[in-house]
Amino acid sequence: MWKGIMCSPRTAEPVQLILLDVLGSWPEHSTFTSDGGKTGVFVLAATVVMWKILQVPCVPHMVTVYFPHLLVHLLFQVFFSTLDMPEEVDTFWKGCQQQYGLATSPNRFAVQTLKSLLCQMQHEDVVLAMERKRGWDTLLCADTHHYAVGLLAREISRVSIPLCSQIARYLLRLLSTQEPRWELPALAFLVEVLECLNLSGGCRGANRVLQILSRHLRSKCRDRHRLALRALLKLIDNPSMREKMWSLTESLVELLCDTDGEIVSMTVMLLSFISRDKDMLIASSIALQLVEVLLPLFDHDNSQVQLLSILLFQTLVSLPLEKDKKALKTHVHQSLLPLFFHCHDEDGRVAQASQETLLCVAQFLKRRDLEKVVKNKKLWKFTECLLADDSSRAAEHLCQAMPYLESPQEPLREAAIRFLGMAGRQLRGQKEELQLICEALEGMANDISVAVGSLAIQTLYVLQAVERARYSILDSLHDQLHRAWRTRPRLLGLGWLRCRSCAEC
Repeated sequence: MWKGIMCSPRTAEPVQLILLDVLGSWPEHSTFTSDGGKTGVFVLAATVVMWKILQVPCVPHMVTVYFPHLLVHLLFQVFFSTLDMPEEVDTFWKGCQQQYGLATSPNRFAVQTLKSLLCQMQHEDVVLAMERKRGWDTLLCADTHHYAVGLLAREISRVSIPLCSQIARYLLRLLSTQEPRWELPALAFLVEVLECLNLSGGCRGANRVLQILSRHLRSKCRDRHRLALRALLKLIDNPSMREKMWSLTESLVELLCDTDGEIVSMTVMLLSFISRDKDMLIASSIALQLVEVLLPLFDHDNSQVQLLSILLFQTLVSLPLEKDKKALKTHVHQSLLPLFFHCHDEDGRVAQASQETLLCVAQFLKRRDLEKVVKNKKLWKFTECLLADDSSRAAEHLCQAMPYLESPQEPLREAAIRFLGMAGRQLRGQKEELQLICEALEGMANDISVAVGSLAIQTLYVLQAVERARYSILDSLHDQLHRAWRTRPRLLGLGWLRCRSCAEC
């Protein structure tokens, strides 16, 4: 029967379109019977019909014409039948099993139909590749379904770029008009075949892609974030797309606060590429947002994130801004000490990037003294210059330096101890701050590194000696004045306090 229907020019296309509509309807849209009843059975029934059609020796022409659409909707069916199995669907399926001797579950049957479709379209290699990589089994798990869809997209792209282009255009249309529950797997497929789309200049496709990716960046799903970022990184070499990506800055800045290192790394990399255009004028508000969020990333536990964030920071302070730079100076100034510490980083790339960025920051702030020190690579003078310029910031710098005492890197802990020693000498007389420094140094005395512990003890002794010497001088002066007061009659007679005696007269 189905062979006759699908081979008839009069009925083939209408029937195929109805099957596609039903296959794509569950569970997002209602499917009704002629008497108005609503049921989820029809989608599974349509899958059974497609399976029967694919069993005929000669594939109907309409199946070939609508192959990309069928592939997508059968993937829909695998996903939905894995997630949801209403009672009426389960009952219907048991009847199908008895009548046709079908697979044990609807989602496995949908996979079997999908395989048949690929084989009938001469894509046995794709089916075998998915078997070897256990892609079909991965497709049957709701949590890993989108990974398998991405794998399927890659395998198809190896054998047929035109087919991938057709599927990509169809997915783009679906994703632009609705937000189905299958959106994550659909995006996974689209990301793998973006190169098959024409996204040049002002074409509608480019704007559609950007709108879809923007929506996923704002979602609360990390898998969507990863896929959207991967897609954007693939498109970054397209100049027109790179320019359009500036509209995504706000969403990207929010992702920089994510705790997932991979997401943060991709986001920083993407922002670095977007900022690559040296002639682009950056809005001060955007630059300010980025600078604020990037500063904590200098100390990220992922060295790649550290490196990329420091390099992006360097780019920001080097590019022309839309307005005056004054609003940025406060935040840029806060980068001086973290960058100085990371000049001692064990990762050579991070250390080099920190030194180069520190030079750019010194130039941005017009600190010629710091610029000269960094250029001449005399970093041991940096702390002295930084504290000497504005002693009122010593307490602020102290708060910034304290966390580096707990760094897992020995060179950074050493640099922090040396900084505390220098800051302690600047804070002479400020008992509260000095007490804080001394307590911190005492805590470092038992550091896992003998060298760091010894440096902390030496620094503590030096600060205590300097403070004792200061009070010794004050005590000595106090004693001299006290003795002078007690011997006042004799001193008056000798004319030592003539001014005072004149004042008393």
